Amino acid sequence: MNILTKKGVIGILTGGGDVPGLNPAIRAVTNRALREGYEVIGLRRGWSGIVSMVRDKAYDNSANFQVLTEEIVNRAGRTGGTFLHTSRTRPSHVPLASVPDHLRDVYKEKTNDLTPEVLKNLEWLGIDYLVPIGGDDTLSYGVHLFRHGVKVIAIPKTMDNDVPGTDYCIGFSTCVSRTIQLVNTLRTSAGSHERFLVVEVFGRYAGFTALLPTIAGAANRCVIPEYKFNMDRLTELLVEDRAKNPSKYSIVLVSEGATFEGGEMVFADNEKDPYGHAKLGGIGDLVAASLKETSAKFHKGKKIDVINQRLGYLVRGGEPDAIDSIVPMAYGNLALDLVLQGIHGRLVVLKNGRYDNLPIEVIASTKKLVNVARHYNTDRLRPQYRNFEMNPLFIMTSD
Repeated sequence: MNILTKKGVIGILTGGGDVPGLNPAIRAVTNRALREGYEVIGLRRGWSGIVSMVRDKAYDNSANFQVLTEEIVNRAGRTGGTFLHTSRTRPSHVPLASVPDHLRDVYKEKTNDLTPEVLKNLEWLGIDYLVPIGGDDTLSYGVHLFRHGVKVIAIPKTMDNDVPGTDYCIGFSTCVSRTIQLVNTLRTSAGSHERFLVVEVFGRYAGFTALLPTIAGAANRCVIPEYKFNMDRLTELLVEDRAKNPSKYSIVLVSEGATFEGGEMVFADNEKDPYGHAKLGGIGDLVAASLKETSAKFHKGKKIDVINQRLGYLVRGGEPDAIDSIVPMAYGNLALDLVLQGIHGRLVVLKNGRYDNLPIEVIASTKKLVNVARHYNTDRLRPQYRNFEMNPLFIMTSD
């Protein structure tokens, strides 16, 4: 690119958990931007790369950012994950142990706000527009930067599909497709041994990743974070489902953030990420153990064995499906449409079947959760639906 004709510089980063569809989004932004005369800089490891930069042209910042070309992004564009890498760094709340060495003399508190360094680093790189791709945690810091004068255009991604304002987040379709596929793989073992099958899926606060596979027929029941379920009732229903099934098995999907009456969220360890989230994991184990013990109450005194499986990274790894290849392409081009119009402070969205954009503040203004009264039968512990007319593609994912 001729430096004399360059229109400007666009920075792009991916933060939070990886999902299929990130590389197609990076490719879409980069290729369109280059063709429109912009330079594109990939910020590496989410917000961590821009925090760790050293503003010295003689310093090797290759671990923190790279100039992107069509060759680089086309090579990665059909693959899963993110070649820019990712992190859960939150620049406004950096623990002292995570402060870069060259900033230790300035930032000495237990928790430090490195936003001043981020702003200086963006200016040093000459970035005119910043395109963060992430969930509500990553994008909430994008809102923070926007309020500090940075021209931000945000792209939503998360398997949980819980970024407010949009019906769709990159990664959700592949997660649902993979969940259905893996549950269908596991059901043959459940049927062979005439057992319950308990499958723990992602979903910290929102239950979309359990509801959608269940509505598609992958499971008999599902329990979600938005509603505290009764363990006896779940057991009774699964015993009934098993009895009706000629192969004598039944399946429940358990969101990682689900809780039962009298219980709380189950955490895998005591560590927390920079956004204050403890690692979830283990509710599936509790449900499985309780099902086996309680089943005798509803099965003539005989316990029913359980197959218990946590899907975990199996649903977020690998290549994207068709939707997570197409939507990132559209989102990337939507971001460039806004750049070319000189518009910023927006979140690109898919709403009511149409691509659009909304004020970026929507990310921090509300929470996107399952509408329990509308979409979840609390007695039957499964999705409920009465009328499909004018519903969005994924039925129960609209605000």
